[in-house]
Amino acid sequence: MNIDLTDTTSSQINATLVRARRTTGSPAVGMVLTMVIVTDEGNHYDALKAANEASKEHPSRTLVVIRRPARSARERAASARLDAEVRVGGDTGIGETVLLRLHGELAGHAHSAVLPLLLPDAPVVVWWPDEAPTHPSNDPLGALAQRRITDAAAAEDPSADLATRADVYSPGDTDLAWTRITPWRSVLAAALDQTHSTVTAAEVEGEEHNPSTDLLAYWLGRRLDVPVTRTAAQGPGITAVRLTVEDGEICLDRPDGSMATLAVPGQPNRHVALNRRDTSELLAEELRRLDPDEAYEEAIRAGREITLVTAGASGEAAS
Repeated sequence: MNIDLTDTTSSQINATLVRARRTTGSPAVGMVLTMVIVTDEGNHYDALKAANEASKEHPSRTLVVIRRPARSARERAASARLDAEVRVGGDTGIGETVLLRLHGELAGHAHSAVLPLLLPDAPVVVWWPDEAPTHPSNDPLGALAQRRITDAAAAEDPSADLATRADVYSPGDTDLAWTRITPWRSVLAAALDQTHSTVTAAEVEGEEHNPSTDLLAYWLGRRLDVPVTRTAAQGPGITAVRLTVEDGEICLDRPDGSMATLAVPGQPNRHVALNRRDTSELLAEELRRLDPDEAYEEAIRAGREITLVTAGASGEAAS
């Protein structure tokens, strides 16, 4: 059921949600969090689709904030307006969805429209799928949340964005560039558990401007306390990790973005599924735990302390 509301208020939206649930028989109970997506008109469809998929694992009320600030003196003179689209049932995932289009001056005060719509006594997650504020926890919407999700891959300069995230980190911050490397970290940790050799150096190979590659290099440098070489490759994403050990090299190689080969000295090579996951899977993973991610904090802060040796695809140091 889709219900359009023009020039409305948060209280009217809440009343509409109650009526829609009664009409469709959709239960209000069972929703475990409020997901707030802050995006624009051009990107909201893909973001909402990913959130709806994630809601199958984490039933939620999804609030999509679409700002439409005034662009002319005439528009600024007009009164602020809130338009909404309420969706319950159908293809909205498990839960309910409200699209909030904020016009004029209201676009700068989105938190005032969002606050009355939050589920009572439930965690709040704010996700910026594209452009994120410089300081997420100081943003009025971010201040409402227990979890704030950004994506450095959407930034014009991902490396600079990671540096900013390190400077302004607050407990509850996370980034999908970090979430993307969870399978890599798991496989590498398991491989190191199988050998008693000391790691003396590491190399991470991936696309030149891929923030996940940088984060994996920072994480390895921090955890292993070894020099790390960051090698540029064609991708997609991360393509290989090589750990130099006393009796050879541990290598996790994924040239095609799908199937990887794990080579450990003294053991037969093994194939490991390392598919590049879609956004809904990344969101679902982040929603499984809303406590501070200390490993992420260590990794991004390590980027301020660890100097990566940058090399080209051939392995020679880049100028």
